[in-house]
Amino acid sequence: MGVVEEAHNVKVIGSGNKGTVVLGHGFGTDQSVWRHLVPHLVDEYRIVLYDNMGAGTTNPEYFDFDRYSTLEGFAFDLIAILEELNIESCIFVGHSLSAMVGVLASLHRPELFSKIVMVSASPRFVNDDDYEGGFDQEDIKQLFEAMQSNYKAWCLGFAPLVVGGDLDSAAVQEFSRTLFNMRPDIALSMAQTIFSSDMRQILPFVSVPCHIVQSSKDLAVPVSVAEYLHTNLGSESVVEVMSTEGHLPQLSSPATVTPVLLRHIRNDIAV
Repeated sequence: MGVVEEAHNVKVIGSGNKGTVVLGHGFGTDQSVWRHLVPHLVDEYRIVLYDNMGAGTTNPEYFDFDRYSTLEGFAFDLIAILEELNIESCIFVGHSLSAMVGVLASLHRPELFSKIVMVSASPRFVNDDDYEGGFDQEDIKQLFEAMQSNYKAWCLGFAPLVVGGDLDSAAVQEFSRTLFNMRPDIALSMAQTIFSSDMRQILPFVSVPCHIVQSSKDLAVPVSVAEYLHTNLGSESVVEVMSTEGHLPQLSSPATVTPVLLRHIRNDIAV
């Protein structure tokens, strides 16, 4: 195993010959968030799972606060993983943070991506003139203050809001667990990076086909954001709004989401 693979806990599984599917997770989770989808892919595809630096499953000593002060750091990590595995082209499935990371990586190395499937994606989470991102600046300020004052208490309040369920639901408990696993200062740094990012200006330069998959009710990403992506991406794109709630539908509603993702991965929906 190479240095990059080891740092990101890379796992390569599956025996299929239909190509390579790379799965990227969002903030507060790790590669385990894809556990409901993976069994449906292993017979058809080669699957690459990895953890973004900063996830609780990665070594916090590897987290470079300067490198990850922008999404570019995560995008270069993704490119490094693909290069180390000698992947010439892949279908990239990115959730939330990783959706935009995949887009950024594709701007640098478009040939590495045949398609990007974006789950709960947003180019900007903060409201702006004529743009509904989902959060006001005051919301973000309070979020950062809560993370700093009592991280564990913040996790317990944040998880059910984001997942869209009560504290006793399995999905909320799972998200709480992976949030708890993050070192608080790293979690805060990553949240600051994510909520200060504005990827709207790069969307017209994207050349890789994009499939945008979105919950009909998501605290973090209004449906209007999916339509914004569809309208402003430079590449061909398609949108599917699912009858699910929450920002992590692959975890909270796998019975609904898994068939949708499989259709988009398998090219049963053309762009």
